[in-house]
Amino acid sequence: MYYKTLFSISILAFLSQLIVAQNINKNDSANLPVIEYSNAAPKYEIADIKVTGAGNYEDFVLIGFSGLAVGDVIEVPGSAITNAVKRFWKQGLFSDVKILATKIDSGKIWLNIALKERPRISEINYIGLKKSEIDDLELRIGLVKGNQITPNISDRAKKVIEKFMEEKGFLNVLVNVYQRNDPNKAGHVIVDINVDKKLKTKVHEIIVVGNKALTFNQINKAMKKTNDKNWRNFFRTKKFVKEEYEKDKIALIDKYNEIGYRDAYIISDSVVRFDDKSVSVYLTIDEGKKYYYRDIKWIGNTIYPYEYLNAVLNIKKGDVYNHKNLTERLQSDDDAVSKLYQNRGYLFFQLDPVEVNIDGDSIDFEMRIYEGKPATISEIGIKGNTRVYEHVVRREIRTKPGQLYSQEDVMRTLRELAQMGHFDQEKLVPDIQPNPENGTVDINYQLETKGSDQIEFSAGWGSTGVVGSIGLKFSNFAIQNLFRPETYRIVPQGEGQTFSLNARTNGQSYSSFSLSFLEPWLGGKRPNSLSASVYYSAQTAISDRYRENMSNMYANSMYGGYGSYGGGYGGGYDGGYGGGYGGNSAYNSEFDTGKYMRTIGASLGYGKRLNWPDDYFTFYGELSYQLFMLKDWYPGYFPMTEGSFNNLSLNLTFSRSSIDNPIFTRSGSAFSLGLKITPPYSSFNGKDYSKPMSPDEKYKFIEYHKWTFSGKTFTPITPDNKLILMSRVMFSYLGHYNEKVKSPFEAFNMGGDGMSSYTSYGTDYISMRGYESGSLTPAGASVGYLYNKFTMELRYPLSLEQSATIYALTFLEAGNSFSGIKNYNPFDLKRTAGVGVRIFLPMFGMMGIDWGYGFDKNNTGKVSGSQFHFVLGQEL
Repeated sequence: MYYKTLFSISILAFLSQLIVAQNINKNDSANLPVIEYSNAAPKYEIADIKVTGAGNYEDFVLIGFSGLAVGDVIEVPGSAITNAVKRFWKQGLFSDVKILATKIDSGKIWLNIALKERPRISEINYIGLKKSEIDDLELRIGLVKGNQITPNISDRAKKVIEKFMEEKGFLNVLVNVYQRNDPNKAGHVIVDINVDKKLKTKVHEIIVVGNKALTFNQINKAMKKTNDKNWRNFFRTKKFVKEEYEKDKIALIDKYNEIGYRDAYIISDSVVRFDDKSVSVYLTIDEGKKYYYRDIKWIGNTIYPYEYLNAVLNIKKGDVYNHKNLTERLQSDDDAVSKLYQNRGYLFFQLDPVEVNIDGDSIDFEMRIYEGKPATISEIGIKGNTRVYEHVVRREIRTKPGQLYSQEDVMRTLRELAQMGHFDQEKLVPDIQPNPENGTVDINYQLETKGSDQIEFSAGWGSTGVVGSIGLKFSNFAIQNLFRPETYRIVPQGEGQTFSLNARTNGQSYSSFSLSFLEPWLGGKRPNSLSASVYYSAQTAISDRYRENMSNMYANSMYGGYGSYGGGYGGGYDGGYGGGYGGNSAYNSEFDTGKYMRTIGASLGYGKRLNWPDDYFTFYGELSYQLFMLKDWYPGYFPMTEGSFNNLSLNLTFSRSSIDNPIFTRSGSAFSLGLKITPPYSSFNGKDYSKPMSPDEKYKFIEYHKWTFSGKTFTPITPDNKLILMSRVMFSYLGHYNEKVKSPFEAFNMGGDGMSSYTSYGTDYISMRGYESGSLTPAGASVGYLYNKFTMELRYPLSLEQSATIYALTFLEAGNSFSGIKNYNPFDLKRTAGVGVRIFLPMFGMMGIDWGYGFDKNNTGKVSGSQFHFVLGQEL
């Protein structure tokens, strides 16, 4: 009986594994080896091993994987054969595994590992999914053309798809993965993935039992992703996602903890099917009682006295217990207790808040501190910089070897690196490696280089046709490498300097050229900047015949009188003509080259970073000169039509900027106060301006004083720092030393996008969305001498990738311009609101489009209404 049982077990265990040469020709059956399944298995030395049926794998790899080797002595049948078969089955790559004994002779055995490979994928078809869903799933499910498909891979793909669709609210989704032989490829299959989404599952209602401290609306607000059909959730998702539901339950308890209910918990919850497309959520809550802080003691502090720590913590006896606030004040806030220590080098500082006593509804805390020793910076590493010389990066780093560690310096360094514009701010990560044993720390700044050079191509439509512009901006210029050709990438690069070229023309009547250079670290040791620029522009007037024909044809019907040149040639003139008859090509080429306005200018500036009041402040001084040359220019545009006029000015600017990113700013502020002055020529040139004199003599040397102020703040609205409120105020006033010598230059043309088909160096163009170009210039005046503007803008990022930064915005804006300080009324504001979008491309800079609606009348007495504005390079 014993032998019969053993024999049966042996047959079942090995019959499918050890088959004696069944694929050998039947005529040779007399030569087949005979395997004896007896109590004592014989031992054989392996003489040879062959592999069949696995053409996609090398034989020696499979033999090695089997664990069998020529020369091994094994029992047949025995564990060596069994284990080899198990290894192949466990791998999952083969649908059939056999080990055949093809010959046994003189104590030796010849083996054949006969395998059958699982099919490979030749094609994958998705049925029932959108293209975007397929793109998201392809990398997750693990099915790749050319790879083998196993039952495990197929099952995993099914589960991944089910979870993916559940996250999108399809709880009843059905997923099937089918395989069919590919008739064109032997050993390959076509995989069809059939997804039946059913209806999206939404939350019908949320029923909460046991809530007293929180109203249902407060609970609904806390559960951000699990929302019913309440009207308050109009803009929130209604779909039910199990994973989000679990997070929302935790968020609900956190909300209770914030208002003192530290013992609150969910007794039970259930999700019940309401119908085919919705579920009802039931929650039963035990709120517990409300707790308050009582005594807070500090233990282990030697650097700061407990009175100061209490002041920083800002939690007083009797305050409602708030676990979230306690954590923020101890750890995460910018002025948290832990930051005090870290900013003084105590990197190994630890703080453990312990509830030492609970008496009724009161809690006593001990703040147990381990200060440790200050950490000294050992090494500073820079990784990923492939764009600028390393010393250009290192000069922006505030953490230096040998200094005490400071968290504040690390964060400031990240800001300065972002301000350079050469690295992707979203991927700026400090790798901090503390070494408690010797009290040091290594800091590695992980950088990802991005392109910051820009090329601009633009076109605008004016009264004389299309105006084209091309601009080049090289933000990593190196003037030191002018004679080192090996550093050239179009231009010499590496030092972080900025070199810009710009040219603009319409081919007939207008052209301008400009060149500028900026060295941000003059001398390379201190952040003192040197800037220089030169520019030239030429504008040719339209012929008298053109003007006379237009006057006869339109006679005030299209552009409200011929005298609306006054907004400035690039603004009011362009807006007046371009809107009315810019498309009339009959006179487009009628320009008089003997009538022109030409401008030559140059400037030289020096900037210095200040240490007081703090090192976010800078002072900038610039000396500039402009020569305006007019010949038979338009009457009314300026008080003069002929002559050369000089503008020598000194521009002084005191500013502070703490913004975190110049492209999509999330936090910080930027304020600027500027004064641009000329010598008061009228006070010492001996001329009597009360007597008549020609404009050429009166304005030969322009005099004025110009005051400007601008301020911007950026405030994150949401915890993820994505929804940003930008608030801005702008004010500028062009004053005079002598009432009779008011400057015709440097005044303001307000309205529109702030751009023009033409550039006039004699006028500042101030944007005001929702209004046409120049339409807010004071009625009856050619320019404004004072303006103010207020803006509130909500911004939300759509993409923060290195290749493109895109954000949407909505705005409220109010502003106006005035003919002088006496006419200034801060409450006389023109209002507008609208939406827009911005896209920043590294090669092209900032671009965008805004739609604004002007609610008030412009200088023609008409309500402005709907206006579109295009943005190129500048900020509106």
